[in-house]
Amino acid sequence: MPSEARQEKKRDPNNPCLFCTDPRGVSLKRELAYSARDTYAVSPGHTVVIPNRHVASFFELTPEEVTACMDLIREEKKLIDEEFKPDGYNIGVNVGPAAGQSIHHVHIHIIPRYEGDVENPQGGVRHVIPKNAHYTREMI
Repeated sequence: MPSEARQEKKRDPNNPCLFCTDPRGVSLKRELAYSARDTYAVSPGHTVVIPNRHVASFFELTPEEVTACMDLIREEKKLIDEEFKPDGYNIGVNVGPAAGQSIHHVHIHIIPRYEGDVENPQGGVRHVIPKNAHYTREMI
């Protein structure tokens, strides 16, 4: 069998939408949203919360969908705490290609953090723009 035939075919996760047609690793399912372990986890327990309705931007969600997603984040935190015992969390959403969104269906990342997983965690989510990540607070 040729090596290219053995390699898994890569497909566009947006055509059709991966989250609408082929959800994987589903953890919790609710009326307006579900959660699943991230296929490309950056840390143990990395989970995404995904509204059932297909919309690209977090800002397009209805208030009810936002509430459903936030409720799932709280539920998943309890499950992640029990299984993985992280030391902290980052919660984040990429909106648009400039922000790194690669699947054009809203998904909220729950990223468990562990003591020592990076040399200096100061700035947390600010590391999306590395040159602005570290800062010194001015004392007033």
